Amino acid sequence: MNPTKLVGVLLIVAGAIALIYGGFSYPKSHEAKVGPVAFDVKTQQHVSVPVWAGGGAVLVGVLLLLVPLKRG
Repeated sequence: MNPTKLVGVLLIVAGAIALIYGGFSYPKSHEAKVGPVAFDVKTQQHVSVPVWAGGGAVLVGVLLLLVPLKRG
C-alpha cells in the first residue's frame, strides 16, 4: 500500500470517529504546594470536533483513495 492510500484510509477512520463521538476527553491535573500543604486537582477536559471537520476528513480520505495521482 502506497503512502497516499494509507493517509486516505487514516483520514477516513479519523473522520468517522470524529463524526461518531463528536470529540474527545482527556484528564488534566493541577498541582500546587503552599508550605506544608499540597493540593492536587484533577479535571476532565473535553475537546469538541466540529462536524464539518470530521466530514471533511472523510471526504479528503475518499478522494485520496479514488483519484489517481499523476506522477510525471
